[in-house]
Amino acid sequence: MASEQPAGGSLADRISKPEESLPAEVPEQNSEQNSEQNSEQVVEDDQTDGAAAALGGSDLQEPDYTVEVKLSDLQADPNNPLFSVKNFEDLGLDPRILQGLSAMNFRKPSKIQERALPLLLGNPPKNLVGQSQSGTGKTAAFVLNVLSRLDLSSEQAQKTPQALILAPTRELARQIVGVIQVMGQFLDGLTIGTAVPADSNARHSRMECSVVVGTPGTVMDLIKKRIMVATKLRVLVLDEADNMLDQQGLGDQCIRVKSLLPKDIQVVLFSATFPAHVHEYASKFAPQANEITLQHEELTVEGIKQLYLDCSDGEDKYQTLVSLYGLLTVGSSIIFVRTRKSAEEIERRMVAEGHTVASLTGGVEGSQRDAVIDKFRAGHAKVLITTNVLARGIDVSTVSMVINYDIPELHQPGVHQRQADFQTYLHRIGRTGRFGRVGVSISFVSNREEWEMLNQIQKYFNTSIQRIDTKDWDEVEEIIKKTIKSSRAQIGFR
Repeated sequence: MASEQPAGGSLADRISKPEESLPAEVPEQNSEQNSEQNSEQVVEDDQTDGAAAALGGSDLQEPDYTVEVKLSDLQADPNNPLFSVKNFEDLGLDPRILQGLSAMNFRKPSKIQERALPLLLGNPPKNLVGQSQSGTGKTAAFVLNVLSRLDLSSEQAQKTPQALILAPTRELARQIVGVIQVMGQFLDGLTIGTAVPADSNARHSRMECSVVVGTPGTVMDLIKKRIMVATKLRVLVLDEADNMLDQQGLGDQCIRVKSLLPKDIQVVLFSATFPAHVHEYASKFAPQANEITLQHEELTVEGIKQLYLDCSDGEDKYQTLVSLYGLLTVGSSIIFVRTRKSAEEIERRMVAEGHTVASLTGGVEGSQRDAVIDKFRAGHAKVLITTNVLARGIDVSTVSMVINYDIPELHQPGVHQRQADFQTYLHRIGRTGRFGRVGVSISFVSNREEWEMLNQIQKYFNTSIQRIDTKDWDEVEEIIKKTIKSSRAQIGFR
């Protein structure tokens, strides 16, 4: 993929030599907002990952996969029993953390946790790069590591940041805070700070907390203004790390944040996907790290019926969406569009026609965004229109349908042919069919270029996306309802 080299040299150089290659000061708050715009049934052995149950999250129904471990110590044997654990009790955890795990319905470690936790919790601490899809327990794994490394023995320690978790969006940051609150609910003195862009008329107060969860630009700003003290940090976690290191804006900010932290900090990177060039950068960002990858069908999104609808033009797209409204409210639905302007316009028109929808984009003030996502989680809003800001990590169990109103595409200046964004497609449709449930994704195609991008997606993932004929809406309704009600969608996704 052709791209321009940003100021300060290649991303690889800027990760390995951040002090030498930092660009001139930029307005961090704006940079963060721009990056965001661009990215724009419990049974005994079930566990919850992603959002906590109180936030409407999904139960984990673990698929079959194999975990591969690559140790930074070449003399060590990754198959040694010391590098795997079958029970949380064997990890020597604080009983109050075990109590929190029990409250989350965690009975035993998931497969990724079996291999990751001994590596994460070892002393002296070692860096870890983990490739693990949503629904495998990665959020709980890094939260468990964070909680186990906190010193809460004094009031001063409780008010001093000791762990920092970075996420690409405020919505994912708030979701992670929810997991920490549930898992750490029995730890006396645990305080959590959220470092996300403040509303234009609000100011951040001093971060007096033991764990900080936030977005990179805001965290960098708070450290530089001495609102957040970074000298005692022990753990740095990047969730959705491929997205964080591959985006120019967020990548720069993550590198700059790391340059402000203690040199001996434990660095933990987790992501569902690690393209080769990002993996190379990740190994520099977290040097001498142990690595965990999922083999077999680990990137399969099962249970998602992928469909597409032919639309004659942009206006026909909108009319098709309106025709689908009754189906969108069977469960909850997310409509992904390319720009903030599109989201605002669709919301305005649908509300004017009497439909109940909400929109959430990077351009909305922070507190308003929080209110919208909370309303959606609680089921008070059934249809959410958004940009790629919600494509990653967000877990709302009731989502049964995703609409690609605009096919996700890469922005390549100077390149004539439009190129589909495969990873964003994967993450978008992964908002439905969560953890073994059934879901439907429908892509709208209104011209030859969008048709070609949809074909690129089919070829890349070696999958079939079925056309539905919009001339017969009774048939459309029957196909979709039948899929949502079936025990399992039959089309696999690779």
